[in-house]
Amino acid sequence: MNMKERFIKALKGEEVDKVPVVSVTQTAIVELMDKTGAAWPEAHSDAQKMADLAMASYTECGLEGVRAPYCLTVLAEAMGCTVNMGTKNRQPSVTDHPYPKGVENLQMPENLLAQGRIPVVLEAMKIIRAKLGDDVPLIAGMEGPVTLASDLASVKKFMKWSIKDQEAFQTILDFSCDACIQYANALVEAGADVISVPDPVASPDLLAPETFGTILKPVLQRFADGVNAPMILHVCGDVSPILEMMADCHFASISIEEKVKDLAAAKTKVAGKVTICGNVSSPFTLLSGDEAKVKADSKKALENGVDVLAPGCGIAPDTKCSNIRAMVTARDEFSA
Repeated sequence: MNMKERFIKALKGEEVDKVPVVSVTQTAIVELMDKTGAAWPEAHSDAQKMADLAMASYTECGLEGVRAPYCLTVLAEAMGCTVNMGTKNRQPSVTDHPYPKGVENLQMPENLLAQGRIPVVLEAMKIIRAKLGDDVPLIAGMEGPVTLASDLASVKKFMKWSIKDQEAFQTILDFSCDACIQYANALVEAGADVISVPDPVASPDLLAPETFGTILKPVLQRFADGVNAPMILHVCGDVSPILEMMADCHFASISIEEKVKDLAAAKTKVAGKVTICGNVSSPFTLLSGDEAKVKADSKKALENGVDVLAPGCGIAPDTKCSNIRAMVTARDEFSA
């Protein structure tokens, strides 16, 4: 069973010889930027550097998959958001929004896939696939429709609409979902095996669980149904109040943080619907812990039945490569 076969089977809940170890969220760290000569912010906009940095988490850290790009602003920028490209250890962020006044003038960019950095990401997918062949899984990351909608309108306006103007709220969500489907399928055509979708604005920390169930879930279901590849849904924070609804969103798997305290109970809640990726803490274990803590937390996740061992959220850029390797070592020891 090669890495790609193992990962795809694990996502689908099928039997595997050992639990795969990957990151379905952000993978770039400064140590790898220095080693490859492919650093942020240049690696966000240069296909070769993006590919080189992404592959380093596999070749240097031992993760059993390659994941790119490194932010949640590619589609937002292509659709009219202004983006600050960040620094060597800070991700890009949206700074201005095209539709803060309303949804009356929503307009999909002509030839969306040619806009902004989308061609760079698609080219990076092709480079990675050509370099690594078909035995290593290629995971493409992108913002989800809820987060994209909030970027287009501004988070403040989006939250206001969720309470006071649900027609506008639904309209911009549907508009964003259409764009997400188009971009995700382009990533698949460029070589991605799996689409990983962090959608942090869908968190119960920001939107009520009732809103997730009645409005967000149908949008996420349409997104998942429209994409020709297995999908992973990541929502930040303690998603316990929406866990079972996430499992109904038609994604193959869900990614959860360590803030979901009882992984075994979470597994029971979603059994038969989705698998779970996670939930080794990115800030408290991988970034600030030592190798012993990484191994201990990794083995705890494995004991509690995680289907794919992974960081609970995006890897912090200042994380040590040795700590990422320790996750793989922990899996090997656990399997043995």
